[in-house]
Amino acid sequence: MEPPLLEFRGITKRFPGVVALQNVSFSVQKGEVIALIGENGAGKSTLMKTLGGVHQADEGAIFVDGQEASIRSVKDSIGLGIGFIHQELNVVDNIDVAGNIFLGREPLKGGPLKLVDHARMVRESEPFLKKLGLNISPNTPLRELSIAQQQMVEIAKTLSLNARVIIMDEPTSSLTLSETERLLQTVKDLSKHGVSVIYISHRMGEIIECADRVVALRDGKNAGELAKEEITHDRMVALMVGRELKNLRIEGKGVQEANYFAVEGLRTGFKPKQTVSFSVGRGEILGFAGLVGAGRSEMAQAIFGVEPPLEGTIRIGGERVHIHNARTAISHGIYLVPEDRRLTGLITSVCIRENISLPALTRYSTALLVNRQAEKRIAQEQVEALRVKTPSIETIAANLSGGNQQKVVLGKWLSLKPKVMIFDEPTRGIDVGAKAEIYKLMRALADEGVAVIMISSDMEEVIGVSDRIAVMHEGRISGILSHPEFSEKSIMQLAVGGSVAAASN
Repeated sequence: MEPPLLEFRGITKRFPGVVALQNVSFSVQKGEVIALIGENGAGKSTLMKTLGGVHQADEGAIFVDGQEASIRSVKDSIGLGIGFIHQELNVVDNIDVAGNIFLGREPLKGGPLKLVDHARMVRESEPFLKKLGLNISPNTPLRELSIAQQQMVEIAKTLSLNARVIIMDEPTSSLTLSETERLLQTVKDLSKHGVSVIYISHRMGEIIECADRVVALRDGKNAGELAKEEITHDRMVALMVGRELKNLRIEGKGVQEANYFAVEGLRTGFKPKQTVSFSVGRGEILGFAGLVGAGRSEMAQAIFGVEPPLEGTIRIGGERVHIHNARTAISHGIYLVPEDRRLTGLITSVCIRENISLPALTRYSTALLVNRQAEKRIAQEQVEALRVKTPSIETIAANLSGGNQQKVVLGKWLSLKPKVMIFDEPTRGIDVGAKAEIYKLMRALADEGVAVIMISSDMEEVIGVSDRIAVMHEGRISGILSHPEFSEKSIMQLAVGGSVAAASN
């Protein structure tokens, strides 16, 4: 019998104060699509980093084609035909698309001059872009692309490696529905051509559609497997969390003050001819839905002062506030949890304690000296309240799982007692168990009198969590739905520019 293409045998990995992996074993056959699932902190990323040469296992071995493999570096991993598509973008935005696809592998010309053959890179990039349905020129500077398009470029880069095993870590977290469908079709095509795929995702529907088998990790250990015919949403959740999760809906105490936070005639540089007006009550969660590129994140950034609005009025409790930058937004109690936590939500090179205290160091300072005890106390309180999985508040943020990084972002704002809290894709890349915790936290904030705005591309999430839903289309709000009007059909009708009346039919 032919040996598995890839096999993990008894992989154990320890870090100071924590056992990240303990005796993990499973195999991957040629052309098989394995869905690797587990809560944040379950060990998925650590396991994949041992495969990628970033970490070396303390115990156990990795076999490729039945032979034990020595993977001491990323180069070793690539040499074995292993390619990665990372959840957090690994792209360079100051070069073009072709340059990103062939980064570090640029074809050369000119003999001893060793000049980069850019024309060849452009020519050889086009088939991979076409395969993914990405209708852009290889000469396009990456910074001109949306996050979703940048993600597709990273996928094209991995495809160009002709990898035998491709690890996809939350590859659709920034993609539209059509782009997701294209990617899932690409996964199926790769499988037909003998390429194995390890697919890491918290989106159960995608796993049901594309996976041949599910492997679950829990607390760094094997938690079980599911054959294709056994894969269901409920069975995957049971393996991941070891407990039954309640419905998304958490009933709140109700609106305590209507129109507490009001935005009138907001105009941004994204769609300068369009204006946005809406209000959120104290105790209310207003969800924002819409297709990628509708302008939801740009609206949030304008409110928070990242890109100050061109025009518009913002009121809190009936009083007008002037937002010139993020500092003034923070001074008024308006806080933003951004979509890209690693790029704009955290300083990943410093510890949890410093990230939590950073937005308001003056609160922990006397005579320009930081009171370390006060700083430690608040950080520890937030870590415990949010159940951040970490050995210490001194742990560097980069070493946390995605879900725990998100909790640290939340912790730094919650310690400041917000009046208005804006969540931009709050559960992107977060497992179902951690999602339930985030939803509970959002409802608790609303019940405490905070006006909560949640931007989400997850239809189930926006319907399950919101009290009302504002739907955006091309920089404007095309309609606002009350709870009895909630449905996927109504939201999609408005998202493509339809009317509320049409959505309700």
